[in-house]
Amino acid sequence: MYLSNLSLVNFKNYTEAQLNFSSGVNCFTGSNGSGKTNIIDAVYYLSFTKSYFNISDTQNIHHGESLFVIQGKFVVNEKEEDVFCGVKTGFKKQVKRGNEEYERLSDHIGLFPVVMVAPVDHILIAEGSDERRKFIDSIISQVNKTYLENLISYNKALTHRNSYLKQLYGRMPDTSMMEVWDEQLVKYGCAIEKERRKFIAEFIPLFNETYSYLADHAEEVSINYQTQLEQNDFNTLLKSSLQKDLALQHTSTGIHKDELVFKLGKYPLKRIASQGQQKTFLMAIKIAQFEYLFRHKKTKPILLLDDIFDKLDDFRVKRLMELVSRHTFGQIFITDTHPERLKKIFEDISVTIKLFEVSQGMINEAS
Repeated sequence: MYLSNLSLVNFKNYTEAQLNFSSGVNCFTGSNGSGKTNIIDAVYYLSFTKSYFNISDTQNIHHGESLFVIQGKFVVNEKEEDVFCGVKTGFKKQVKRGNEEYERLSDHIGLFPVVMVAPVDHILIAEGSDERRKFIDSIISQVNKTYLENLISYNKALTHRNSYLKQLYGRMPDTSMMEVWDEQLVKYGCAIEKERRKFIAEFIPLFNETYSYLADHAEEVSINYQTQLEQNDFNTLLKSSLQKDLALQHTSTGIHKDELVFKLGKYPLKRIASQGQQKTFLMAIKIAQFEYLFRHKKTKPILLLDDIFDKLDDFRVKRLMELVSRHTFGQIFITDTHPERLKKIFEDISVTIKLFEVSQGMINEAS
């Protein structure tokens, strides 16, 4: 699978852009703030119907305009697939595959898999458990539609239960009302936890293999999955924590509290790892994500690499590019501020690239 062309109208700093891509490696160079990252974010948008960087769709609209449009043509097994994403202020987002508009955007997730690697991924290490759960959920949802539906249903039930707890203001709850939400949480939560365990069991060996290669076995790292359901019945947990939930006015137990623990040796990664070690850890996570999706989707995801060379020493850059040169990957998009560095890296591994120069919303194909 690859993206053959991309069209932008009023997306971020681009008033208009038309691009044709190589099915191999596409590189975008330019100064910081020129719009390199916006190109690969548009590619991400075509896959996930949302930006990787901005929560609000209106933040992606070019300043002074009222709408943006992203269009792209994917080639999957030699068949062309057109995708249209349009956002207009005050109107419902429109996403179409071919001429058919989606009623549910979730139906689009997983059809055109991509893996993004960007500096903002540092939040997986530095921020709270919410970010790590989102990471797990985003991967599993691309290969398992039932998981995504269960996740949506669980979050709805959780929202309703929390809203009800807040309405009580210390009063005792209606037992039948609580049972309704608890049954929903148990039903969907147990199914989600089961799938997360299956995912982790497959994902961790992929991660370990990749990190060992990138770091040349220089250090030992680990990922551990923690859940309150590991040794407890979910329904029993909800009932035993009811008084605590009434006091806190939110649900304190469940799979929305699951955690991934990252370690370097015996210690938390974020406390003792260098910036290079942390970036290597994140690269290994994302390459493991790529491999997991490839195995389950039977098609190579598009790999989006935003400013990946910063904080990596020459050895780890070389190891990363050696992975690329094995032709394990399909289409790749890379951004960097140094065109000569990109050219040399890929010349050294005998990989042909298509190079684009980006400057303040203008894109030119380099010779």
